[in-house]
Amino acid sequence: MDVARLAEALGFESVWLYDHLHTVPRPTEEITFESFTSLAALAMVTDRVRLGHVVICTAFRNPALLAKMISTMDVISTGRMELGIGAGWKRDEWLAYGYGFPDTKQRLATLGDHLEIIKRALGPGQATYAGQHASVDGAINVPKPLQGHLPIMVGGNGPKVTWRLAARHADELNVDGMRPDDLRDALPIIRSRCEEIGRDPDSLAVSAHVWWQDWAMSSQERVDRLGAYRELGVSRVITMIREAAQSDEALATFADDCRAAGATLEASTALGA
Repeated sequence: MDVARLAEALGFESVWLYDHLHTVPRPTEEITFESFTSLAALAMVTDRVRLGHVVICTAFRNPALLAKMISTMDVISTGRMELGIGAGWKRDEWLAYGYGFPDTKQRLATLGDHLEIIKRALGPGQATYAGQHASVDGAINVPKPLQGHLPIMVGGNGPKVTWRLAARHADELNVDGMRPDDLRDALPIIRSRCEEIGRDPDSLAVSAHVWWQDWAMSSQERVDRLGAYRELGVSRVITMIREAAQSDEALATFADDCRAAGATLEASTALGA
């Protein structure tokens, strides 16, 4: 909660949690808070920042229930939730928690069915959909999201399926751990996934999730990396500054680097800023 309040005071646009049941990358016996309940708590101690998951493992929850949860949280947060969602990948937690671990094709097909259900549940009226991996029949989701349209962000690097699902269902595609040079090569393919279905490619925002290890560099190198994402048209960079758990200065320094790279942050209200 302290880090979320500081992030808001420093001007960051949004706060994100991952949706894991075990630590990443290896499972260890350390604190790993459940993401929905944690974000509900963060909603109560912040006023401006957007809130979301980067990204929900869709198979952990019934999709209609997930829509109910995110709608409730949107009301709690006065319309600040975003729905980041993906197929899931961390085999050890799936097996440990009894979910099994279907192959990639089935996990992605499940994501497709879940997106269909979630969009119907978030939209007007009752939700009905019959899919191969999930179905609903007249599901009532009231209240609807307070903000009206609740943005959906699909996360993943799969050009054949994930990017097509993003083009069909999402407001934003979040690429995971993709560095600027790789993203530059990927952007024409992402645009083509929109063009395949007659969608304006400019209507699909592209954001980047950067793993914390990738910031093991100088401040100037970090500014250059962020600037490269900006030049590619990346809508936002989502990352973890691990040192923020012990130091306010770590997050403040990152905010300075973001501004130096041309990122847009709100005016800082942090103490001493």
